[in-house]
Amino acid sequence: MNLTIKKGAVLKLKTPCLVIGVFEGKLKGDLLQQLDQGIDRALSRAVKSKEFSGRKGESLLFHVGRKLVAERVLLWGLGKEKGYDLRALRQAASAIAKLLADKQLGSFMFALPQTPTKKITLDGKVQAAAEGFLLADYRYERYLPQDRAGRPAQLDKVALLIDDKESKSVAESAVRKAEAIASGVCFARDLVNAPGNEKSPEFLAMQAIGMAEKLGIKATLLNRKKLEQQGFGAMLGVAQGSKRDPYLIVLEYRGGTGDEKPIALVGKGVVFDAGGISLKPSEGMDEMKMDMGGAAAVFGTIMAVAGLKLPINLVAVVPAVENMPSGTAIRPGDILTSLSGKTIEVLNTDAEGRLILADALTFVGRFEPRVVIDVATLTGAVIIGLGNQAAAVLGNHDGLIRQLIKAGERSGERLWQLPLWGEYAEQIKSDFADVKNVGGRPAGTITAAAFLQKFADDYTWAHLDIAGMAWEGKGKAGQPKGGTGYGVRLLTEYLCGMSQ
Repeated sequence: MNLTIKKGAVLKLKTPCLVIGVFEGKLKGDLLQQLDQGIDRALSRAVKSKEFSGRKGESLLFHVGRKLVAERVLLWGLGKEKGYDLRALRQAASAIAKLLADKQLGSFMFALPQTPTKKITLDGKVQAAAEGFLLADYRYERYLPQDRAGRPAQLDKVALLIDDKESKSVAESAVRKAEAIASGVCFARDLVNAPGNEKSPEFLAMQAIGMAEKLGIKATLLNRKKLEQQGFGAMLGVAQGSKRDPYLIVLEYRGGTGDEKPIALVGKGVVFDAGGISLKPSEGMDEMKMDMGGAAAVFGTIMAVAGLKLPINLVAVVPAVENMPSGTAIRPGDILTSLSGKTIEVLNTDAEGRLILADALTFVGRFEPRVVIDVATLTGAVIIGLGNQAAAVLGNHDGLIRQLIKAGERSGERLWQLPLWGEYAEQIKSDFADVKNVGGRPAGTITAAAFLQKFADDYTWAHLDIAGMAWEGKGKAGQPKGGTGYGVRLLTEYLCGMSQ
């Protein structure tokens, strides 16, 4: 997609389709009155007949012929001006792009809302709209025929129209930022959407290394032999039920000074989760190819950071395994010795993500990180608690958690904090080992984090449980059915703040 910034009189610029956002009830501005005159009062008639009022998601498309320079005009309802924010603008841009693509219109011009919006800067406004368009253009069609009937148009030439008084260079910089972030999101989505027969731990490792080589990021792999030599007992325990070899994937981006301690991201990389001996129900098991959504988010983030050339040092660590039932799989009741030396009683083999993260969180200490953030599709309990509207954040540092929540608000990927009081650790005490891997049904998301804390308490640490956000089950504007790439926008926004 060629995404550009334009200036000029809104109604005097040539385009296949001019898109104008309209707030509910704001139908008497100068621009809309000029438009109405140019189309023989068609807008007035539509308003009078209650076809259009500016309600959120409402649309009205005119074919204007020779009466205006634009071939078509699309009015898009933005809803109430009060409370309108970047998240709403991003969603509107995606919905607009989907509507026009369905109508085989891949080229259009979007006039950013003419009504002043409080507390929304030009760069924020442009970035949000650009992200909305770029993410709406994503499809995973590797196994579909390219010439199938009814296929929406790919977005081709999209222009964002800004006011003559606004800085074009600022807007263009915001577009470049959006493009880097969207590239990371789409890379993450591709990884999640890849089918299980293709997506082995080795496949995930090769995809990460290929991306790293293109961007000049250092990449290191630890294979099964090296994992055994170093004592990754928890990770190897999960992996032993599969014929596919596990890998620890390490990426290092060096954009900061040589002596600057890095920020570390750790992503859960279970490429397919059948549950092991504690087998999952068959219904919905096909979606368990998304259980490496945390890994995908981490890889997409480091890709975006490299594209933006942020002046920070960043380390990404991903334990990649497959969790399968077999004659060699671990059993409920087995005890594993983790990389840290702590012993773990495995009561449920389907609580495997925390096992591989335990070793990864121990390993990342070798980089002496100033901050550690792990990202994982860890518990079904978080979906019961928060649904599909936000991910949970827990950790041992309130300042870090507040920074992440604010980054989530700015990026549109929301977080909600859950407590991590010491009493929850009582639920994971074991009679036979240092810790057990499940704490019963109560507070399942919290006790999973309490387990991870046993291996991360030496750091400034936060845990993001993205199980309810990594997969879109139905599909919507800006997010087709499948992997969402959730976490890339959030983490990149956080890291942009840390780099300033």
